[in-house]
Amino acid sequence: MPRDLHSGPVADRVAALNARYRHHSATAVLEHALKDADLGRVALVSSFGAESVVLLHLVSVMAPETPVLFIDTRMLFAETLDYQRQLAESLHLCDVRTIRATQPKVAFEDPDNTLHQFNTDACCAVRKIEPLERALAGFDGWITGRKRFQNADRGALDFFENEDDFRIKVNPLAHWGREDIADYIVNNRLPRHPLVAKGYPSIGCTPCTSPVAPGEDPRAGRWRGQAKTECGIHFIDGKAVRPQKESAA
Repeated sequence: MPRDLHSGPVADRVAALNARYRHHSATAVLEHALKDADLGRVALVSSFGAESVVLLHLVSVMAPETPVLFIDTRMLFAETLDYQRQLAESLHLCDVRTIRATQPKVAFEDPDNTLHQFNTDACCAVRKIEPLERALAGFDGWITGRKRFQNADRGALDFFENEDDFRIKVNPLAHWGREDIADYIVNNRLPRHPLVAKGYPSIGCTPCTSPVAPGEDPRAGRWRGQAKTECGIHFIDGKAVRPQKESAA
């Protein structure tokens, strides 16, 4: 029977947090997530993609010891891997953790690295969703860089979300626009992902990311030609298959 994510201890906390911080800034929300003991242990999950440097910089200023989880699918652009190493060093992030799928799992599910060609959801589940769920097992909440403007599914995004009634998801930049992101990067003299200048405003894995033409939606280059718009990491409440917490099985 599906969980009711609108009731329960986590749901009550999320509702109270959203009510309290409804008119607050991104920095106020982020500071609360990083320093409030009531939120428990929190990690930042970052793709080190086109806009990731904003949230990484904010965290580096407020609490550089925050665990940063980076999912390496083994199908990322070489530029993303170089950018990840560059930012980790230049921002003095103290606890960057590279997360990967276990090799036996990949060998069983995708022995010839072609799973993405006929089942992108299954590929994302093996290489992203399951490794992240494993990495988040020791945390009470996680911070994302999602924003309302990114696509229609995120149009009503709140600062705080209830994830399966056992973990809180925090979206400090939910209300930021593209101009806010660009201004922050320029004003703080932060390096852009090198692929942005080559027409990649949204960057994922190599096989499923393509350049975007002028006038196209910035996420048009992700899973081009498919109805798919998300990898599944950010789907909750029955919208994507996620491994269940063992205690809830």
